[in-house]
Amino acid sequence: MEKMEPVCEKEQATEEEIAPAEAAIPSENDVSSALEDGVQLQAAEQEAPEQAEFKRKSGFRYGCYLFVKRSFDIFASGLFLIVFCWLYLILAICVKCSDGGSVIYRHKRIGKNRKPIHISKFRSMKKNADQLENMLTPEQLEQYKREYKIDNDPRITKIGGFLRKTSLDELPQVWDIFVGRISVVGPRPLMESEVDEKYGALGDKLLSVKPGMIGWWGCNGRSNTTYESGERQKLELYYVDHCSVWFDIKIIFKTIGSVFKRTGAQ
Repeated sequence: MEKMEPVCEKEQATEEEIAPAEAAIPSENDVSSALEDGVQLQAAEQEAPEQAEFKRKSGFRYGCYLFVKRSFDIFASGLFLIVFCWLYLILAICVKCSDGGSVIYRHKRIGKNRKPIHISKFRSMKKNADQLENMLTPEQLEQYKREYKIDNDPRITKIGGFLRKTSLDELPQVWDIFVGRISVVGPRPLMESEVDEKYGALGDKLLSVKPGMIGWWGCNGRSNTTYESGERQKLELYYVDHCSVWFDIKIIFKTIGSVFKRTGAQ
């Protein structure tokens, strides 16, 4: 009997060692579940970059579109500058006589592929208009930070109000089109901080095309379509996804109608 005791203890120890080993062996359901989780994780990892990045347009057809667009920009802007040079002279005199300040206001914006550019306008604001804290109420300052625009902006001069309502303040941008800084049609040229704040990860998508003097957002309400509602971002990005010769032509004619109706102009 004394010799049997070690054998029983060994058999008992063996059963205890086998039990955990059997418990560690996964069942068919566990394996299936693990495989499904792995597939889902792999799919999520593959989808994440696609959501963060966008596919830049390329190819022969898109290249032809860009060639036609640039050709039209040069021809249309050059012809416009020649035909309406007298209008530029009259408006320049009016702006200069309003308060004696500079005629042209140039502002730094961000262009295609985040290239820094400067766009030109007939000055429509008072001198030192960039000193926001000194010229705006707290409510107006808050609206500017939110929308980069102000209702009944107190910085605008009398002649500036007329220029803005008729969009004549943007005529100097025709020269910017001629030299290739911007295009006739495209998303609004924005400040870099504005792009990063309002578009976030979609900022590079917005800047994958050249900004324009007029655009899909501009002819669809403009100041009536805000950042806060998200509609402005949707309209600008819609153009990036659907830009084409025929879409550009549609925007040009729709913008002409908006100018005569003074829709959304401030």
